[in-house]
Amino acid sequence: MKLKLFLLIATLLFTKPATEETTFWGQNGHRVTGKIAENHLNKRAKRKIDKLLNGQSLAFVSTYADDIKSDRAYRKYYSWHYVNMDLEESYEETTKNPKGDLVTGINTCIAVLKDKSSTTKDKAFHLKMLVHFVGDLHQPMHIGQKEDKGGNTIQLEWFGSRTNLHAVWDSKMIEGFNMSYIELAESANNLSKGQIAAIEAGTVVDWVNEIHEITKKVYASVEPGENLRYRYSYDHFGTVRAQLQRGGIRLAKILNAIFS
Repeated sequence: MKLKLFLLIATLLFTKPATEETTFWGQNGHRVTGKIAENHLNKRAKRKIDKLLNGQSLAFVSTYADDIKSDRAYRKYYSWHYVNMDLEESYEETTKNPKGDLVTGINTCIAVLKDKSSTTKDKAFHLKMLVHFVGDLHQPMHIGQKEDKGGNTIQLEWFGSRTNLHAVWDSKMIEGFNMSYIELAESANNLSKGQIAAIEAGTVVDWVNEIHEITKKVYASVEPGENLRYRYSYDHFGTVRAQLQRGGIRLAKILNAIFS
């Protein structure tokens, strides 16, 4: 009887309901972006980042901003994980969240890291946050509609199990592919210097507007209640991989500019 009670409590504590709001790439997704960014850092930036993080990798710290979300002391950063946008709006046209959004988060982190008066502790904290926020930016459902919380309330099934649209793009396709973050990073597409330069071009706001075009396609790709299976992953996992890679390349661009 005691064993059954323990198992019931464990299930209630550690099983996440499909209706719970989720606001991040899964852990492996963030680690892929961090690992790819490391591969594009110049030597000077690598040295400074290694010193600031006490040897921890970008992949290791990439989930930090999610790890602290349950701590009320960091509640003010919650809205910095996403941007709410109507499908036909550009970022410039949106009504901005007074608490800030992804653009706020990324730009604040960059400003702190560039500020010579910032303490080492503040720089390390904002570097960890920046790694995460740039990853979040490239998950298309982080630039979703307010009314459905970026796809969190669009209920679906994934191979017969209840989930939502946001979670499918956060983690379900990545988990289903069953590769480690290192394997995913190492199998990223080979890109020419010209292709990398094209990805690096633009501002954070330009990237928001670009990714929002993908967001529109994601919304159009499902019907509520649909049971998604192999075909959906076959059609869309290439986009997931491309976004993880683009996030890593752009993160490296930002970090090279800050630390070089």
